Amino acid sequence: MQGNESNKRDRHRNENIRQDRHRKNKSGFVLFCRLMPMLGGCLAMIVGVIIVTTLNARGTEEELNVKETITSVLAVKTSVDPIVSAAEQFPDLDIREDYLSINEYSRPGDKIDNISKIVIHYTGNPGTTAQGNRDYFESLAENPVTSASSHFVIGLDGEIIQCVPLNEIAYASNRANSYSISIECCHPGESGEFSVATYNRCVALTAELCDYYHLDPEEDVIRHYDVTGKECPRYYVEHPEEWDMFIGFVKKQMEES
Repeated sequence: MQGNESNKRDRHRNENIRQDRHRKNKSGFVLFCRLMPMLGGCLAMIVGVIIVTTLNARGTEEELNVKETITSVLAVKTSVDPIVSAAEQFPDLDIREDYLSINEYSRPGDKIDNISKIVIHYTGNPGTTAQGNRDYFESLAENPVTSASSHFVIGLDGEIIQCVPLNEIAYASNRANSYSISIECCHPGESGEFSVATYNRCVALTAELCDYYHLDPEEDVIRHYDVTGKECPRYYVEHPEEWDMFIGFVKKQMEES
């Protein structure tokens, strides 16, 4: 009897163990089923992140390619043949060529590859003429007290003399010599304010140069002062609102031409 009772207890215990395992397996399966949507969502999210990242990477490459293309186009646009004779290029300005002789003090003959700035100066010698300032530059070849010159000198009556070909550097704007064209302006008084004739011719010449070289007056037309801090052109350093007005007239001239 005791053996039968023991066998019954064993069978009952085994049945309980089997049922317990079944419940655990069932609950595990149910839990797995319940988690499937969540796992699927996470998997979809991971795949989505991978796809988006890949597309973004491709998009970045395409954007870079577009930027490089735009840069190339702009480079082609701003790459123009250097002007030698302004008189030939801008006949309406009645520019007179009177080139300096090649020498190490005022016309070294070094070439300019690319023009990116126009630099405005004043002569600093009230009442002097364009020819007088040009001749002073020439005299430095024989009497080298300094190194100085300019591509252009504009006289009190608006006459323009070109002293240096525009594909060569002039000794006017210090570290900007290698990428700029310089314009010296005569002035009647100590204040350095240009005469009306000088002013108007400077506006016209600057506008023509900006148009030819694809320059922005607001960014690319500067004073000698903006390069070195020298008070040149004096009146337009001491009166920055007058300088802004000058730039405005250059822009207007470009728009109307």
